Amino acid sequence: MTLGAKTDRLFAAETDVRQAASEEDSRLEIDRLMDQYGSSLLRMSALYLKDADLARDAVQDTFIKAYRHMNDYRGGSSEKTWLTSICINVCRDMLRTAWFRHQSRIDMDTLPENAADFVFPDNTVLNEVMRLPSKLREVVLLRYYEGLKLKEVASALQLSEGKVRFRLNKAGEILRVRLKEWYYDEE
Repeated sequence: MTLGAKTDRLFAAETDVRQAASEEDSRLEIDRLMDQYGSSLLRMSALYLKDADLARDAVQDTFIKAYRHMNDYRGGSSEKTWLTSICINVCRDMLRTAWFRHQSRIDMDTLPENAADFVFPDNTVLNEVMRLPSKLREVVLLRYYEGLKLKEVASALQLSEGKVRFRLNKAGEILRVRLKEWYYDEE
């Protein structure tokens, strides 16, 4: 065997060992991300898709894509923002499919607990948020429901902070009108 062939074999063996170690690290990392962000992404997906089963599929697809692109993540945003961005794109893709039928089939009581600190006495506010146009709904859910900062929402949706602010204000105007009676009934 020539020296060149031995060197090639040695290089291939070292590459295999490094690749196996890297894959194990990636598996451990994706397990950590699933534990840390899985329920938050599931709730957001369920609200976005209005179907608990599709939401589970979306979260699974999100983590598969994250695993495949783990080496592409450079830390330019938080892990939560990165995963949220992937998840939103997966949900959007699901909504675009021909077989998807827009029906509200979700039971609000079956969703995981929300990350926000506030609790409403009923689902009136959440139902009205869900009736918003999708571009307004997604900024409201990410900002107030998931607790992302304005900059993180902008990054996740690939929008400017000004555009996110505009959509939040527009959603606020609509919700104020729709929830006026509900709000005053509570006092």
